Amino acid sequence: MADAELQTFTSIMDALVRISSNMKSIERELHCPVCEEMVKQPIVLPCMHSVCVLCAAEVLVQRGYPPPELPPEPNTPTSSPNTRSPRQTRRPPPKTDRLDRVIRTVCGTHPGRRRKDTPPVIMLFPCPTCGKDVELGERGLADCLRNLTLERIVERYRHTVSLGSMAVMCQFCKPPQALEATKGCADCRSNFCNECFKLYHPWGTPRAQHEHILPTHSFRPKVLVCVEHEQERLQFYCRSCQRLLCPLCKLRRSHSGHKIIPIALAYQTLKEKITKEMNYILGNQDSIQAQITQVESGIAQTEVNSAVAKEQLNQCVSELRGVLAERQGALAMLMEGARAQRTAALNAQLSEKQSLLENAGLLTYTQELLKEPDQPCFVQAARVTHSRLVKAIEHLQHFSLSADPSFRHYQMDVSRELKALSSMDFIQAPLAPVIDTQKTLAYNELYLCWRLPQDSAPAWHYSVEYQRKVGSNGSHSSWQRLDDVGGTSAVIDKLEMDSVYVLRVRGCNKAGFGEYSEEVYLHTPPAPVLSFCLDSRWGLHAERVALGKGQTYARSVPGMTLLQAADRALTSCHLTSDLLVADVSITQGRHYWACSVEPGSYLVKVGVGVEAKLQEWFHLPQDMASPRYDPDSGHDSGAEDAQDCPPPFCFLTMGMGKILLPKCGASNTSTGPLTAPLPPRLGLCLDFEKGRLTFYDAHSLRVLWEGIVDCSAPVCPAFCFIGGGALQLQELIANRSTEQNPPRRMTIQTRATDAGH
Repeated sequence: MADAELQTFTSIMDALVRISSNMKSIERELHCPVCEEMVKQPIVLPCMHSVCVLCAAEVLVQRGYPPPELPPEPNTPTSSPNTRSPRQTRRPPPKTDRLDRVIRTVCGTHPGRRRKDTPPVIMLFPCPTCGKDVELGERGLADCLRNLTLERIVERYRHTVSLGSMAVMCQFCKPPQALEATKGCADCRSNFCNECFKLYHPWGTPRAQHEHILPTHSFRPKVLVCVEHEQERLQFYCRSCQRLLCPLCKLRRSHSGHKIIPIALAYQTLKEKITKEMNYILGNQDSIQAQITQVESGIAQTEVNSAVAKEQLNQCVSELRGVLAERQGALAMLMEGARAQRTAALNAQLSEKQSLLENAGLLTYTQELLKEPDQPCFVQAARVTHSRLVKAIEHLQHFSLSADPSFRHYQMDVSRELKALSSMDFIQAPLAPVIDTQKTLAYNELYLCWRLPQDSAPAWHYSVEYQRKVGSNGSHSSWQRLDDVGGTSAVIDKLEMDSVYVLRVRGCNKAGFGEYSEEVYLHTPPAPVLSFCLDSRWGLHAERVALGKGQTYARSVPGMTLLQAADRALTSCHLTSDLLVADVSITQGRHYWACSVEPGSYLVKVGVGVEAKLQEWFHLPQDMASPRYDPDSGHDSGAEDAQDCPPPFCFLTMGMGKILLPKCGASNTSTGPLTAPLPPRLGLCLDFEKGRLTFYDAHSLRVLWEGIVDCSAPVCPAFCFIGGGALQLQELIANRSTEQNPPRRMTIQTRATDAGH
């Protein structure tokens, strides 16, 4: 029996210790973010964070708002230092007059101001938890509800920390015979022993109907009531405003159209969500522990790596000091050599000048020389003296120091070095690259070009990532990545036709990867790209048309023919046309190609035609002024549209920065062709089996116009110049970095993709 009682007592104590440990672990959640002490009379701000009502009032007064009307602070043992957490005993107890002192200090500079004279003020409270200014409204703290749930948790925490050893004493027993309280009155907000409770709640009086509860250190309202309608209970919850409402608040116009539910439903829904979330966290304790281990490992690695980085910093600074000291020694030696050389020259000049003094050597020697009576001997000895005297007189008349005593050329300008040293900092990761949309394009391959901002740190290499959009719902495939891209451009191959790809790039250096660039979308051609050159075998007019190197560029210049036809300008135009065709013909399949027409061109026609008809057209030059001539035959004429056989040609005309879009048929309500701005690049896609030619804006792959053409025989891409103009065929994208190592291609897993975002 004793063993059973001992085992029961032990289990109870273990449970109490476990509960106490769990409660102690939540003490951080019960602290006020303003005073960092246990919350007392907490209120809920509109941002859903809780603070002490006294702390909130202090903050508002310090910000210059009028002193708020505070609820009376309960005169209970809650405010005494003995009932606080053991951790709070280290802090000085708060003084009850601190709000009065703040009011006198802050508001003392506004004497005579009455609250009724001031307009309503929208109070902003700086929430220390979320770091935002929360709008309290015109009534300020009066619009904030008390957090009764948090008060109950705090009370349970206090009781658990003391493990029930702290008794609640009766507040009406006369000392020193005060008894332990057995009941608490929620209406009187006091604790009583049995005798005092009967004394103050006599039978048959209204006080006998008061609600008695267990003894407590903190009395709270029985239920939450509306802050505006004090007699109304909060029975509804507005999901749109995320606020509790009473029946009267529910009828307000401000909640018209909002989703309002009963408080019981909101309670049940939120409780189920929190329970589910808590169960999920409890079920993933292993993952949390693993993440804690990773964080602890990261802290340890941070200490180690910071020590290594500090050592590297000291080493770099030591190397700078060594180089600076070495350079200082070399410059000092150079300066010392210049000083010695100049001093020697000046000393020699000083000796020479001193010899010219009256009692000096040269003049004394000359005086003795003049005493020589023998003429031959005098002449022989005097020639050298005469030369010295002439030089001395010349130096006397044109005196200057033999060496510059100043060291102006040995002054150092270290402003650039000082600026570099003052801006010396740790290496930063590269900034987000800027995509060059003018050079970036999609053709037979994707060509991506970018540059770094001017104030960016250099990048050692880049990482290019791309993915294909799948379906019309906007979903994407997995990211593909090209690593170790050395230059500022990359070529991506092995792509699917008629697909939209999303591309982005980021740089990397010793500091790691930088930010991603803005994503760019590229549309691949709808068919395989056809590569060809302009054919010169048909006999070009060298006077008017010239082909560039590689025969992918052509320019037409009006020559003497147009000048000689100027006499007939009053009767007809008589312009000449020059036809260029591709060196390949199409006999099957779908093909795509692109070209760019110079915006200043007069008239250029781009399209396709039957090869035999093109040769016939070329060898039979037409009069451009003749109404019978129309190379757009079949599209600009309604008569030919009615013919059964498709036309042998299909062209679009462009010039002077515009493109002419022919009528689309009877469904088109316009009276004539439409004009549109000339795109930078024009794309063409020929479906040989269907006999259809589609024109695109090659940059966005937007369809401009679609025509039909006779494909019963081989068809050639063709170009026609009327007047001056130029065009450039789109060359195939080739890897310009042939000398660099090819980048590594890899697929990014889903987890890594989320982390990259």
